[in-house]
Amino acid sequence: MKLIQKLGMALMLCISVATTVTAEPLYDRARGTTPLLETTEPPVLGNAINDDVRRTRNYAQQPPVIPHRIDGYQVDKNFNKCMDCHSRTKAEVSQAIPVSITHYQDRDGNTLAQISTRRYFCVQCHVGQDNATPFVRNTFQDVDSLLLKALQNPANASKKP
Repeated sequence: MKLIQKLGMALMLCISVATTVTAEPLYDRARGTTPLLETTEPPVLGNAINDDVRRTRNYAQQPPVIPHRIDGYQVDKNFNKCMDCHSRTKAEVSQAIPVSITHYQDRDGNTLAQISTRRYFCVQCHVGQDNATPFVRNTFQDVDSLLLKALQNPANASKKP
């Protein structure tokens, strides 16, 4: 019986301690100090990069980034504003990079006369760039940089970055 009393006392102590401790709200760095369960005002859009300079890709098969503003572009089931310049028939006049031939292939590899519905919504893969401060530190190095470092310092080539 003493054991049951001791367990009961321990349980009562745990409950009283648990009820006096207040839970700290969960925060997300992208949301600031607003708790996760509350609605926030979206931040003002930054000044998107608009220089039309092609960026180097960081890895094989990386979709190219969009080097110009696309604010207000209509890209929906009825119309794709990107195709005004990037379609294969208009790219020569607009001097834009034409859409890759892979965008004209269906899932079985058959070539289509129009953009595949799988590739129609450009911003699924292609993103604009902004001169924003990253939320977290990024130490990513593309494979070419790593290979160059290995060639310049063969003694460290076997060590992991």
